[in-house]
Amino acid sequence: MIDEFTLPTPADIGDWEVNGYWISPPLFSPEEIARAIEAMDRVIAGVCETGHEPWSRFWNPGDDPLALCKIDNSHWANLAIRDLVLSEAIGAAAARLMHTHEVRLWHDQLLFKPGQGPGAKPGGNVGWHQDHGYWTNTCPDLLTAWIALVDVDESNGCMHFVPGSHRWGKIDGDFFDQDLERTRERIAEETGEEFRTVPIVMRAGQVSFHHCLTIHGSGPNRTDSPRRSFAVHLQPAHAAHIAGTPADSHQCSIMLRHLGGSEGSLYRGGPWPTLYPKRSEPIPCPSHREMSSLGD
Repeated sequence: MIDEFTLPTPADIGDWEVNGYWISPPLFSPEEIARAIEAMDRVIAGVCETGHEPWSRFWNPGDDPLALCKIDNSHWANLAIRDLVLSEAIGAAAARLMHTHEVRLWHDQLLFKPGQGPGAKPGGNVGWHQDHGYWTNTCPDLLTAWIALVDVDESNGCMHFVPGSHRWGKIDGDFFDQDLERTRERIAEETGEEFRTVPIVMRAGQVSFHHCLTIHGSGPNRTDSPRRSFAVHLQPAHAAHIAGTPADSHQCSIMLRHLGGSEGSLYRGGPWPTLYPKRSEPIPCPSHREMSSLGD
């Protein structure tokens, strides 16, 4: 049952429209967080209790232990992660923010940022970007729910948002690898807008929601403990396939084509289960590794 207290109020929605992000009260109990952390460790270690691999892994056991670990569609591999990612509370909040009657999963990302200590190098950074820059294969109306499994602040690499940047439209080109000052200058040149960053400090169990055009990034983890989170990317009812964009190689485009979809097909059913109004269970496609052997 959804607790009305956890949903965005009209005032919250007004702030969302202005700033492009909203931070929820705690949505998950300490017991749920502990279960998700245990599940995260199992998937990172390569254990797939469901028998299905994640779509792709950008870190494998034996890789650099100080590198960011990112695993896409980890909910295919673990039921505890599935419960977290397909949370009805997240879906109901997202429905209000996106003004939609249905919220479907786009895909999830397991994010494990190792602690590198006080002398951490910028290698732990996630550069400035807009999510829609990678998702031109659908409408620019998606959002991300970022679940904190530990307390996060600037010391362990919390996210930073640029308030109001979702109203600037899609910024052409890639500025992921640019430093803050160069990015600030470039955005000012292209949009005439002020590039102001806000650190998103959260407690474990809280969820931050941001629009897919909101510019954001995060710094290195300068503590001795890992920063643990899940990014749950969500789509509104009308999200459909747009072909012929740079995102033709995105996992959702590949899976849609594999399932027989084409221009204008909704990303619905199968690997895009609903969170709201009624949860449905995912039907995983072959992993990226398996798909490569089949061809897409």
